[in-house]
Amino acid sequence: MPHDHVHVDESMSDKRLVFSLMLNLLLTIIEVVAGVFSGSLALIADGVHNFGDCGSFVIALIARKIGRLPSDTRRTFGYRRAEIIGALINLTILAITSLYLLCEAAVQLMSEHTVNGRTMVVTAGLALFVNTATAALLHAGSRGNMNVRAAYLHNLADSLSSLGVVLAGVAILWFGTAWIDAAMTILVSLYVLWQSVPDMRRAIHILMEGAPADIDTEELLAAMQGVNGVAEVHHLHLWELDEHERALEAHVVVKDPDLGRWPAIKLEIKSQLGSRFHVHHSTLELEGWDEEACQPCPPGERHC
Repeated sequence: MPHDHVHVDESMSDKRLVFSLMLNLLLTIIEVVAGVFSGSLALIADGVHNFGDCGSFVIALIARKIGRLPSDTRRTFGYRRAEIIGALINLTILAITSLYLLCEAAVQLMSEHTVNGRTMVVTAGLALFVNTATAALLHAGSRGNMNVRAAYLHNLADSLSSLGVVLAGVAILWFGTAWIDAAMTILVSLYVLWQSVPDMRRAIHILMEGAPADIDTEELLAAMQGVNGVAEVHHLHLWELDEHERALEAHVVVKDPDLGRWPAIKLEIKSQLGSRFHVHHSTLELEGWDEEACQPCPPGERHC
């Protein structure tokens, strides 16, 4: 039965996320401890990046659990934004930590220090193996679930970060250039910021109920007003419920005095919204238009 198959897939994804979380948490501890004892800031930076992935796994798990809860009288839209709030908290902590590591790396570049390249290579090599294995573990589930896909992409990126630390360790062993450790820390931290800041902006945009970035509001308004029988549209509000669902509400002024035509006009507007703009949750208030009393108002203005 298809319904049972979905539950099996969800259960398997949950188990893989939990297993990946345990692996990355253990790896974080190993990398931070090894970084402290070896004097490698790059290892600590990579460990912090892995800790960020632990947060992403936790968010994915909690979001999957909360997302299955039905809406109620207090949360009429459901609990879908819990994932956005959790992601923003996690990304903010990750960004602040990356900025701190950038400052530490700058200080380290201006001071003399020793780094144990052998410990760096061994530990980062272990991290590379774990991150690659975790990415392979999540690959199957990532194809049908964007939540799992985000965790998968994080681990794939971590594999590249760990590879960079391995190369830095090899360079220290061969050439004895300890400054490469700080340079690699800067690169890893900048990479984390590069990944985090756009997601932070996206999360804030959704929480501020901003319009979807891929929708031209003026084009959408023109499409609604282009439906036969529509005089104008005002009080238009377009926002994102979460990263997948959009919602819209608007007042639609109808020229046709025949009330029997109004349901067909509303259906055509909803069809345009769904097919052209992927807005499948819309609330439309239809109003009559007295041609002698008032002309259509400009977009965004209150109707007479």
